[in-house]
Amino acid sequence: MEELREDHDDGTVARVAAIDIAKASGMVCLRVPHDTIEGRRTQQVWNVASTTNAILELGDRLVCQGVERVVMEATGSYWRPFFYLLEARGLDCWLVNARDVKNVPGRPRTDKLDAVWLAKLAERGMVRASFVPPKSVRQLRDFTRTRTVFVQERTRHKHRVDKALQDAQIKLSDVVSDLFGMSGRAMLNALVAGERNPRTLADLAKGSLVKKKAALIEALTGQFEDHHARLLRVLLGTVDHLTAQIQELVVPGIGPATAQIILAEIGADMSRFPTPEHLVSWAKLCPRTIQSGAKNTAGPAGQGNPWLKGALGEAANAAARTDTFLGARYRRIVKRRGHAKALVAVARSILVITWHLINDPDVSYQELGADWHQRHLNPARKTRDLVRQLQALGHHVTLEPATA
Repeated sequence: MEELREDHDDGTVARVAAIDIAKASGMVCLRVPHDTIEGRRTQQVWNVASTTNAILELGDRLVCQGVERVVMEATGSYWRPFFYLLEARGLDCWLVNARDVKNVPGRPRTDKLDAVWLAKLAERGMVRASFVPPKSVRQLRDFTRTRTVFVQERTRHKHRVDKALQDAQIKLSDVVSDLFGMSGRAMLNALVAGERNPRTLADLAKGSLVKKKAALIEALTGQFEDHHARLLRVLLGTVDHLTAQIQELVVPGIGPATAQIILAEIGADMSRFPTPEHLVSWAKLCPRTIQSGAKNTAGPAGQGNPWLKGALGEAANAAARTDTFLGARYRRIVKRRGHAKALVAVARSILVITWHLINDPDVSYQELGADWHQRHLNPARKTRDLVRQLQALGHHVTLEPATA
C-alpha cells in the first residue's frame, strides 16, 4: 500500500478503482481517502484473474470500500466480463476510449503504471464514459449482430453456388436475376437430383422467365457433372440452414430488420445523447473538426460502430431511390459531392430523425416532401450559383429583373 498526499478539488471522485485489462487478468488500482489523515489518499494495486469467481470477489471488495466509480479501458472484448459482473454487483462502471487515456509521452508503461494512471485520471474527472447499452439492449444486439453475420455468410455461399455453376459452364445467372428465386431454385434442385437436359430444366421456369426459355436452354447447356451436383448439394444445404437460422433470429414486435439493428445499437434511452448532434458524432457520421490557431480543417470522421453504420447505409441507399425528402436530399448532394458522401449525408439525416422519434414517443414522422428544398429555396443564392456556372462555361451574364 502506498500513501500519497494530493490536493482535492470539487471535480474529483473520492473513491475510485481502475482496471487495466488483459486477456486472462486485470490489474486493479484502488484509490480512496486515508482513514485518519485529511488530504491524504491511499493506493492499492493488485492483479485479479478474469474468472467469474475472482471478478465477483473483486466486486465485493470494491463495494466494501465504498467505491463510487470503476473505470476500465476498452480492450477488445476482454472488458466485458469485468464490466458486466461488476455492474451487476451494483457498481458504477465506466468504459473509456483508449484514445482519451493515452500516457504522457516518455512515461514508462507497465500494467501497474497504466492502472494507476487511469485511476488518477478518473478521480480527477478527466475521462468520459463510452456508451455501453443496458442489458436488455445488449441482448437484442447479440441477436441482430448474429443475424447480420448469418446474412453475410449466406450471401457468400450463394456466390459460391454461382461459381460452381460457372465452373460447369452453366450461365444461369446471366438470364435469371435471382438464382434463389422460385424458378432458379427449382432448376438448381433439379440439377442436384440428376437432371441434365437443358430443355427439361428450362421448362421449370415460371412467371416472366417463361418468355426467356430459349435463353435459358442456351444458359443451361454445359458440362455439369456429378461432382458439381455433390458440391451444389452441400452449398444449397448450407444456404438453407443459414436461412432457417436467420428466421430463428428475427426479433418479433419491433418492425423491419433495419429498425431492429438501429435500436439494438443505440438503445432506447436518448439521455446518453443530449442532442441529435451528440448521437451523430458518436456514430462517426460527421467530420471531425481540427483547429490549429485560426485555421479550422475537417479531419476523418473515424470508424464508428460498423453494425449501426451498415444498417444506416442500407437504409440510406434505399431512401435515395424514393421520391421523398431524403431521396431529394441525396440527389441534391450527389451532383456536387459524389455517391459516397451523399449516402453518408442521408444516413446522418435518418439518424437525426431516429433520435427525435426515440427521444419523444409522442412525436410522429412527418414527410417534408421531395420539393421541400425547392419550396425553401433562397432565390438570391440560386441566382448566384447559376451565374457562376454560366461564367465558368465562358459566358458573360447580365441580369435584368422581370417586369411585373
